[in-house]
Amino acid sequence: MKLIYQVWIMGLILLGSCALHAQVSGEVSGSSSTLEMEAAPRGMLTGEQVSIPVYDFEGLEGLLNRSDDKVYVVNFWATWCKPCVEELPYFEALHTKYATKDVEVVLVSLDFPSRAEKVLIPFVEKRGLKSTVLLLDDPKQNTWIPRVSPSWSGAIPATVIFSRDKREFYEKSFTFKELETAVTSFMN
Repeated sequence: MKLIYQVWIMGLILLGSCALHAQVSGEVSGSSSTLEMEAAPRGMLTGEQVSIPVYDFEGLEGLLNRSDDKVYVVNFWATWCKPCVEELPYFEALHTKYATKDVEVVLVSLDFPSRAEKVLIPFVEKRGLKSTVLLLDDPKQNTWIPRVSPSWSGAIPATVIFSRDKREFYEKSFTFKELETAVTSFMN
């Protein structure tokens, strides 16, 4: 019964992302990120060119509650989500353009953990992603989704942008201009 429920929840996330599209530490190997996480990863996925830390939500939550001098852009996505994949180049461009301006881009994959080595690792390697990539492996979506944002339906793509003084949640796809405008509104 538990497995059926988990599959049902992931189906809702997939359907939500399609409907939404119609409307609108560990340093990662091969990445220029220096993100240090408070909690150690539960595991590590390792490919030829990248290593991706695996966290449960408790391990990820410290990142979502930072209050230092950086602006954090945390995008929840998956390789099977077409609108997520379409907007990834904008997050990468943001990472490149603002890396020296205290902006940290973190791509939180919601890919199925059982397929991560066969799908996620090759995807990240093929695209040469330089932003921090990590895998969230926590089947208790009904618990952690509202902790990310009470307004989050669970659809992806979804992005949290925050700084010490400001926090915004976006359950939508971005263009580069929209993403850059949102991020620059957080910069002093």
